[in-house]
Amino acid sequence: MRPRSTGTCPTLARSTRARPLLAALVALAAGAAACTSGDTRGPAPAAPPAAQDGGAAGAPAAAAAMAVTGAVEAAPAGDPERGRRLVAEVQCNRCHDGTGQAPAPREAHCVACHQDIAAGRFQAPAAALKRWNEHLVLLREVPSLEALGDRVRGGWIRGFLLDPRDIRPRLHATMPRLPLGPQQAADIAAYLTRDRRALPPVSLEGASAARGRALYEAKGCGTCHAFTGVAGVTAVAPVRPGEKETRAVGALAPDLRVARDRMEPESLVAWLLDPAAIKPGTPMPRLPMSPAEARDLAAFVLTAPLSPRVPERVPDRLPVLTRRVTYEEVDRRVFRVTCRHCHSEPDYALGDGGPGNTGGFGFKPRGLNLATYEGIAAGYVDDHGERRSVFAAGPGGRSRLVAALVARQAEEAGHPDPAVRGMPLGLPALGPEEIQLVESWIAQGRPQ
Repeated sequence: MRPRSTGTCPTLARSTRARPLLAALVALAAGAAACTSGDTRGPAPAAPPAAQDGGAAGAPAAAAAMAVTGAVEAAPAGDPERGRRLVAEVQCNRCHDGTGQAPAPREAHCVACHQDIAAGRFQAPAAALKRWNEHLVLLREVPSLEALGDRVRGGWIRGFLLDPRDIRPRLHATMPRLPLGPQQAADIAAYLTRDRRALPPVSLEGASAARGRALYEAKGCGTCHAFTGVAGVTAVAPVRPGEKETRAVGALAPDLRVARDRMEPESLVAWLLDPAAIKPGTPMPRLPMSPAEARDLAAFVLTAPLSPRVPERVPDRLPVLTRRVTYEEVDRRVFRVTCRHCHSEPDYALGDGGPGNTGGFGFKPRGLNLATYEGIAAGYVDDHGERRSVFAAGPGGRSRLVAALVARQAEEAGHPDPAVRGMPLGLPALGPEEIQLVESWIAQGRPQ
């Protein structure tokens, strides 16, 4: 489970209304349409079929690899041209390189601003840069989509877009739940894999998973990669609340548990032999190994028996506080820390009020401004153009605002609610104490 917010801004130091901070705040993670899904493309998609998650204990490498590659993926056929238009519409380039689109403007790029701040390139006073860097944790690294088709199965991309999961243990942010249906996800997957190169088939017959396991340890793969579910392998250090993502190679390294779902044997072997030949600029190092060793290592990664995933638990709700809770406290500990990054005033953000206010990432403009008491009280605009209160009862009888915060906790535990998009979108869920604070403030009549 991801670290919970602890009252310190998970993205930047608590902001003032100083203009230099704008570019880092315009659209930090992903857009929030409103506190409920309100998608523009029809009903929320059903969860995709469960991913294959483990090879049979003791199965020969070749047989297990066949089980991985031979699955029939029942899904709509994707159209790359529609996918290209969708990639532009949902603004993948605000976070990712390698989209085939021009980079987003600097002031609207969720990652470039943070990278500039961390490198001291951001145009702001030195004292401000130092203060921001002290709390700059999230969105310093994000995987490039360059040559994605040469590495990852299109079917896996499609399923991941519909049901994003945490696959990089040391990357705090996750892929957000975008307003996509099955056909749109298939179209995007077709576009992102449109230039897939034909690699020579690789058979793992005769490869040794046992030798591959020894190579895994000898070459230090566990320095960067987790391999959850495999007993006894070197494990990466767990991520801690507030820990900075300081090493791209570790932050971007996926949990190898998902490799058998994401990659074909030939893709994995080619990647192990020369990562930069597949994806120029990748932080994955080229480790000296022979083709036979690469096959052995691939056999281990793709066929090692996996223990079942340990179900994550949604944190218990805390009772409403009896002490007085004011807007000033909630704003300082919650709204100003996270929510304003996507729900701010247009004049505060050079004409862009964030995806949750003026729209973005494929979401409609919702007019939800969480930067002021009056803005929160004004609510959001629904699909019919009517103003609705975020404090009104929504799914489950909770206020829409609280329902969205709780839904994010459930998403992190692997239980997304198709009726409610969790907030903050793509960022670590608020902790029980922060949600308790918001809920208590609402229960007390939202005093200023």
